[in-house]
Amino acid sequence: MTTTPVPFDPDIEPALAQIVLPDAPPFTPETIPAMRAGMAAMFPPAAEAVGDAPVDVVERLIPGPDGAPDLEITIISPRGLTAPVPGLYNIHGGGMMVGHRNMDVGRLLALVLELGVVAVNVEYRLAPEHPHPAPVEDCYAGLVWMVDNAAELNVDPARIVVMGGSAGGGLSAGVALLARDRGGPALAGQLLLCPMIDDTNTTVASQQYSGIGTWTRESNVAGWRSLLGDAVGTDEVSPYAAPTRATDLSNLPPAFIEVGSAEPFRDEDTQYALRIWETGGQAELHVWSGAFHGFDMYVPDWPVSKVALETRNSWFRRVLGLGA
Repeated sequence: MTTTPVPFDPDIEPALAQIVLPDAPPFTPETIPAMRAGMAAMFPPAAEAVGDAPVDVVERLIPGPDGAPDLEITIISPRGLTAPVPGLYNIHGGGMMVGHRNMDVGRLLALVLELGVVAVNVEYRLAPEHPHPAPVEDCYAGLVWMVDNAAELNVDPARIVVMGGSAGGGLSAGVALLARDRGGPALAGQLLLCPMIDDTNTTVASQQYSGIGTWTRESNVAGWRSLLGDAVGTDEVSPYAAPTRATDLSNLPPAFIEVGSAEPFRDEDTQYALRIWETGGQAELHVWSGAFHGFDMYVPDWPVSKVALETRNSWFRRVLGLGA
């Protein structure tokens, strides 16, 4: 099996030197707390981040899963809503180990302003302190709360999309599976941005990016080990933790799946779309040439990033019935 990586686009490769520092510590139980603190310091609270944009920002505590702690959420709404609008339920990334909902405020603010939707941004418990099923159960509980409280939020419960990037994309896929299997909320769609969905690390792409890129094979192995412990790679892994383990991908909400050609998740994400199509389901797949993991956030001015954002917005308008 070849492990020669697909090259990064020359226009964005220099950015990697600024993003990936040569002395960056590996993900280990000892380094994770400092990494979390560093990432949290990079992103201001939502109210500060949105500035004078014409939106309302509300921070709330809502019930978590039975017997679990309450969940922190951020609600970003267009100012002056008088009628229900579609809703976006967002789950942040971070390899299941790090990350905070504030890191996605910029992405959500742009969508609220562009589409006129309400965004609910959820915080979930992180591994390894809280392994599976804590993260996905937190995220599912937050979605159920959003649907149950749609009237208060001015959200149309029939037009809600679950979305997220990286680990958040994997958790979004897991939440969509849980909603189907539990007879839960009927989602309008699932937006899966470079989703982390395969714990086995056996694809070609998962082996091509050892030690290179914004998300390496080593980081991915650490993330799955944190979430699943000794079960990683075995037949004991739940499809709600690693959605590629699902044997049935039928009757899922329409999926938008996006990934870079130069990142570890390329093959598992492409295969997920293929398997949805095999059931007669709806999936829209975009593999962006030369793009590394998280390219749209790291190099937003790259022409491909701009096209990718326009493409996502087109899909949102179609699945949410927002017109041109």
